[in-house]
This record gives sequence, C-alpha cells and structure tokens, in this order.
Amino acid sequence: MIKIGWLPFVGFIISSLLTSSIPTLAQLQLGFYSKSCPKAEKIVQNFVNKHIHNAPSLAATLIRMHFHDCFVMGCDASLLLNSTSEGDDVEKKSIPNLSVRGFDFIDRVKSLLEAECPGIVSCADIIALVARDAIVATGGPSWRVPTGRRDGSISRKSRALNDIPAPSDNFMKLKTSFANKGLDIKDLVLLSGAHTIGIAQCSVFAKARLFNFSGVPGAVDPSMDSEYAANLKANKCRNPNDTTIVEMDPGSRKTFDLSYYSLLLKRRGLFVSDQALTANPTSLAIINQLLQGSVRNFFREFGLSMERMGRIEVKTGTEGKVRKHCARVNS
Repeated sequence: MIKIGWLPFVGFIISSLLTSSIPTLAQLQLGFYSKSCPKAEKIVQNFVNKHIHNAPSLAATLIRMHFHDCFVMGCDASLLLNSTSEGDDVEKKSIPNLSVRGFDFIDRVKSLLEAECPGIVSCADIIALVARDAIVATGGPSWRVPTGRRDGSISRKSRALNDIPAPSDNFMKLKTSFANKGLDIKDLVLLSGAHTIGIAQCSVFAKARLFNFSGVPGAVDPSMDSEYAANLKANKCRNPNDTTIVEMDPGSRKTFDLSYYSLLLKRRGLFVSDQALTANPTSLAIINQLLQGSVRNFFREFGLSMERMGRIEVKTGTEGKVRKHCARVNS
C-alpha cells in the first residue's frame, strides 16, 4: 500500500471486484443506455456544461451528493427522496445532508431525460454522471462512469447519520467506514482529495477544533497549526456557532489540484478527518507519493477511486426501480 504502481493497482482493483460479495457489481457497464436511450449521456453533459458555470461551486456539492448517496445503502439515489405524508425521516433530513445542495439541478436533468426516454434513465445514474461531468467542466479530473444503476425506494435518516463519515472522525473510524463499503486506505486518501474544492461552515468544526478541544473551554486542537488556528479564530470563526464559510483549500479552492495534501503536511487540514490522514503511516505515505507525482497522476488515481465508489452496493437488473421523479417513489 505504501508504494503501489499503476499496473499492480489495476490488478488489485480487478481482483477486488471479482472476489466482492456484491453480486450486482458486474452488471454495470459503460454505455448501458446506448440502445435504450442513446442520447442520455450527451443530454446530461450538455446540461452540465451549459449551467455549471453559473454556479461553479455546485461541482463540489454534486460530487459530495454522489459520495453521501453511495455510502448509505449504496448508489441508489435514496438521498433524493423527500419525506412522505406519513412523515418518514429520510436521508435528506439527516445532519450530514442538511447542507447538501443541487437537488433542483438533478431534477432538471431528470426532466430532460424523461422527455427523451420516459422511464429509462435512473436517478442514481444521473447523480453519478452529473458529478463526473460537473468536475470535468470546472477543470477537474474525468473518470469512467459505468451505468445501469437502479433507484432505491427506502431512505432512512438514521442510516445516513451512521454510515456517512463525519468531519470529527479519527483515522480508525474513517478506515472502518470505508472498509465497510469495500474501499481501502488509498481510496480514503484519494476521495478526501475532493476537499481541494470544498467549503464548510465554521459551525461544523470550530467548537471541537478551535474553542473546546477535548471538552476543555478555550482549548485549541494541538494537531492544527497554531498560526492557522489563530487566523481562523481572528478572521473567520469568531465563535463556535459562526456560520461563516471557510475554504478547505485556501487560495486554491477553485482549482482541483494537490494543494489540499500539501496543507495536510503543514497541519492545516480543516476537519479532524482531514488531518487524521497524516496520523497513519500508510495514508501518510500515500499523501507523500501523490505530492511527488504529477497532477495528471492524481487525476488518474482519483478517477479510479471514484469509479470504485460509484459501484458500492448498486442495484441492477430487476432490483430497484427507475423512478419517474427523483424526489419520490413511483406510485
């Protein structure tokens, strides 16, 4: 794991897929809609390219939506479901998802696809395609998106709270969360790299890191660079509940690059979960290896991890449905 060449890593991925306990994995395929809705992927791409530049920050939230969806009962668009009249507590209402945006963006893409090919393209595939195309359109990496996912009909608030890694998680919690989804430490490091274009409100991290570390009033997390912490308190997070927005990769947030990892080595990770990546020798070695390589190499390996994430517990074939409206189950 400390030093994995490209070809051995590909071999590792292939081996993992063949030995996976997820029976539907192989049913995803590139160009799944080539016959049933041949214009589908182009419709998605054209819409993203036309509209993402009106709100380029959406690229970060759309890839986050994809991540949060896949980590809770698989990549099945259950995150998109609204509560019913019975008042079901859905994923969308869980604390990790309260700041997720882009639902209307997905709905607009779905409307276009329903007009072209009614009942064919799943909301789960739309999330996966939109996330990739939004990152590409704003200058980030591309990756393969095999399609054929089906939509789920169950959404549970409690599952989202339990399954989505938290900003306060230490390395062991992160490792376990990813392992539970069939992902390894390298995937953890690479997927965390999406924070290079991320933002967060002070209220998400400030209390634990800047004002009340380990429950001690006024204590600052010693794992955070003292100058960085002081700057945050003076200019951004003036109190634990401040809603001011902070860049996770200051000075480079609009560029999908390696700067995020450089900041981690300077102890300037914003979340506990960011800085935790330097606390383990394996993950630290992967960070150093990425920084010694090129941005092109980072893009390639990030894309491979995104493809793996997009296969988590997918529903295919006769499992699941293709929802007509992404926010509700079919009647």
